[in-house]
Amino acid sequence: MFDFLDNYDLLGAFWTTVQLAVLSAVGSLIWGTILAAMRVGPVPLMRGFGTAYVNIVRNIPLTVIILFASLGLNQTLGVTLGGGNDFETINFRLAVLGLVLYTSSFVCEALRSGINTVPVGQAEAARALGLSFGQVLRLVVLPQAFRSSVVPLANVLIALIKNTTVAAAIGVAETALLMKEMIENEAQLLLIAAIIALVFVVLTLPTGLILGWVGKKVAVKR
Repeated sequence: MFDFLDNYDLLGAFWTTVQLAVLSAVGSLIWGTILAAMRVGPVPLMRGFGTAYVNIVRNIPLTVIILFASLGLNQTLGVTLGGGNDFETINFRLAVLGLVLYTSSFVCEALRSGINTVPVGQAEAARALGLSFGQVLRLVVLPQAFRSSVVPLANVLIALIKNTTVAAAIGVAETALLMKEMIENEAQLLLIAAIIALVFVVLTLPTGLILGWVGKKVAVKR
C-alpha cells in the first residue's frame, strides 16, 4: 500500500518544510521584536511606521506576499538574495523572506500584548534611575514581555509551520508541493492526504505542547 512512496523524496520535502519554518521563525522573531519596540517607542515616526506596517501586512494574503517576492523582487528587480543562478535556492530564500515579512506582524502584536502586561511603574522606576528607553526596553520590559507572550508566540509559530505550504506557489520543494505531485501521479488520494496531514501533526502538536508547558513555567506571577 505504501510502495509508491519509494518514488518520492518525502523526507527531503519534510526537511525543507522544517528549514522553512525554523529560518522564518527566527527572522520573524527578530523583525517582530523590532516592530514591537517601534510601536511602543517615543519617536512618533517610528510608531507610525510600526503601526502602518502591522496593519497593512497582516491584512494582505500570504500568497500575495510570496508571489510578490518571486515575481516582483526576483523576476522584475533581479533580487536573488545571494542565490546566484540556482532557481531552487533563490525561491527558497524568497519564500523565507515572504514568511518573515508576514509572520513578523503577528509576532509584533503578540509581543505588544506582553509588553502591556508589564506594570507601568517598573518602566517609570527604571527611567528614574537614569536608564535610556532602549535600556528600559531591553533590561526591564522585554524579558517580562517574552515570558508573558510564550503561548501567543507558540500559536504564531504553529500558524507559521502550516503557512509554509504557501511556498509551493513559487516552486519550493516542500511538503505541499510534493503532495500535489503525488496526487497528480497516484490514485491514492486519501492515503496521501493522511500522510501529509500526519507530517504536519508531527511538527505542530509537539511544538504546541512543549511551548504551552514552557509558557506555564515562565509565566510572570502577578
